[in-house]
Amino acid sequence: MTGATPAATTWGAMACVALAVWLAVRRDAGGVARARGAEAVRGTSGADGGDLVLPARVARSAALLRTRAAGLLIRRREWICAPVAVALAVLGESWLPLVAGAAAVPLVGRWLRRRAGRAAYERSDAAVAALCGAVVGELRAGCEPGQALIRAVRETPGLGVAESPVLAAARFGGDVPAALNRAAGAPGLASLAGIAACWRVSVDGGAGLAAGLDRLEGALRAERRRREELRAGLAGAWSTVVLLALLPLAGLGMGAALGAEPLRVLLHTPAGLVCLVGGLLLETAGLCWADRIVRAVDAR
Repeated sequence: MTGATPAATTWGAMACVALAVWLAVRRDAGGVARARGAEAVRGTSGADGGDLVLPARVARSAALLRTRAAGLLIRRREWICAPVAVALAVLGESWLPLVAGAAAVPLVGRWLRRRAGRAAYERSDAAVAALCGAVVGELRAGCEPGQALIRAVRETPGLGVAESPVLAAARFGGDVPAALNRAAGAPGLASLAGIAACWRVSVDGGAGLAAGLDRLEGALRAERRRREELRAGLAGAWSTVVLLALLPLAGLGMGAALGAEPLRVLLHTPAGLVCLVGGLLLETAGLCWADRIVRAVDAR
């Protein structure tokens, strides 16, 4: 039992580091706002009491530093790999975790950027459907098409780069379909080309713009529901993949609890290094393969 105590301490320290990093990243905007409100209150109380000015300034500086650090962690979450790698290097008494952490930072950053781009794409796609519904509502309320589009664009968040050119074309009598077609080139805004087609048909052929946009909105929402159902069906398979990928970590924890010193074996013995490199390659290949299958199904 004497050999199990250092191993348990090692893994406990690793768990504490991981928990601290996770809690730092999970800070939301509400927490930042509360910190700013608290520092404003401290500043006021320090100004009223002369002997509390210096402590209030120190508290404000500390709160500002914490806020900026939290914002940096939220924006650059891939750098969380660095402290984790340092902790593993210290606990395992090896420089290999530092190399792995340096290699993981750009890979994790690329994955996070791709995930953020996919979320932005979904928000923009949903904004186009909401724009169709808003324009239809304004038209049926008696507004002219240009005025209806202006009001709908102002009331619909998530349009991004499409907002300014479309508003300018609608407000100053420009070519609205051309502005919509140009904006449709942005990620997630391809459906604006459908609005442009409905607009051009209604102007040139006299067809009802509200009816066309109503049908377009229904088609966009149906397509979005189909995508959500597909992703809900794939969520179980992806959860199984992630669970299987985390099983080696559970094995390392069990080995440490039994006093086998898995970090020393993996980082300081030839057989352990071969197993470590082979396991990492197989883990990476399995995750990439599963991700490629999921993305291929999602794209179809």
